[in-house]
Amino acid sequence: MIKVIRSFVNDESGATAIEYGLIAALVALVGVVAFTALGDTVTKAFSDIAEALCNGTGGTYSITNTGANSCT
Repeated sequence: MIKVIRSFVNDESGATAIEYGLIAALVALVGVVAFTALGDTVTKAFSDIAEALCNGTGGTYSITNTGANSCT
């Protein structure tokens, strides 16, 4: 019985998997924070590009009642 307990205590094979899991969780957390922080900036950049393309083709760029962008 003592041999089984000692081998269990000395076994570190699961530690690597836990470390990889913690690293993956940290990377995911950093990604979520970065995308949240940059979300409005990216949305505005795409909106500006859409407006420039719309105006360049002679259209009028506006926001509809539902909040969606429209080029007419």
